[in-house]
Amino acid sequence: MKTATTLVAIAAIAISSVFLLGRPRNSVAAAPSPGAGNSTAGASSMQQQIVSKEREGLDALKTGNLELFGNLTADDAVFVDAAGPATKAEVLKHVEGFRLADYTMQDVRFVALSAKSGLITYRIDEKGASHGREFAAQAYISSIWTKRKNEWVCVFSQETAVRKHP
Repeated sequence: MKTATTLVAIAAIAISSVFLLGRPRNSVAAAPSPGAGNSTAGASSMQQQIVSKEREGLDALKTGNLELFGNLTADDAVFVDAAGPATKAEVLKHVEGFRLADYTMQDVRFVALSAKSGLITYRIDEKGASHGREFAAQAYISSIWTKRKNEWVCVFSQETAVRKHP
């Protein structure tokens, strides 16, 4: 896994990548996105909580706090990137040699899946070092978060590299 941001995102979620590739992107902070599909206060609050947790995971990858990153990831989580699916244990082993230096989240979108779960998609522009090599990358991330035992955890994340247009 190039970036476990596809978690939190980690990371690492092509559910919406085909949809996102053909649309113009607007940079947004963690504010609710227009057309996100839910305008209720509950959905907005859930979106804010999930985006906050996604950022918390990304920030943990900046500071090297792998314990926090692991705590934000469900034990049964699945991560998918170009290398295929990976378990939480595989992702945690990989991120031992990974550190984000900087990232931005753009075009954040949200879909409530239930009263206790939601999906976010966004484009990430990131810089860092992976196993001794510096990198800069852009990817589309989709993450599904659910509330378990009153805590938000990521249960699924997929990362799709941004296609370079000729």
